[in-house]
Amino acid sequence: MRFTERELTLALTGAAKSVLAAQDKSVRKGRRTADEAWEELSKFQRFQLLDGLGDQLLGVLVALPDQEVAVGTRPTYTDEEIAAAVEERLTEPARGIKRTVVVKARVALVQLALSHVPPRADPDALIVPDHL
Repeated sequence: MRFTERELTLALTGAAKSVLAAQDKSVRKGRRTADEAWEELSKFQRFQLLDGLGDQLLGVLVALPDQEVAVGTRPTYTDEEIAAAVEERLTEPARGIKRTVVVKARVALVQLALSHVPPRADPDALIVPDHL
């Protein structure tokens, strides 16, 4: 499956909001939502978070094997497929347990990003309003 620019953007933004929610104490305690915490960030703070996650996610998402995705469903990949894509893109010279931990953490992050990809839309069913 080739991801569209919008799908990649939503996947990265969703992962960033989830990471922010895990880091923010007030979100963890239920005082505010992840979206509220996201809105309170400045544009530069959002950029920094998205940039850091983009380095880890985008190359892996693009490296995932192509597959047909039915209309109305999200793409699904096995842990092994994601781990193979992560290991291809791994640049750190880690070995042993550290490498295993990095790979497992990135696989979890990619799965989190994939959960935020919207269901595939039918390109033939798009309706363009008359005023455009």
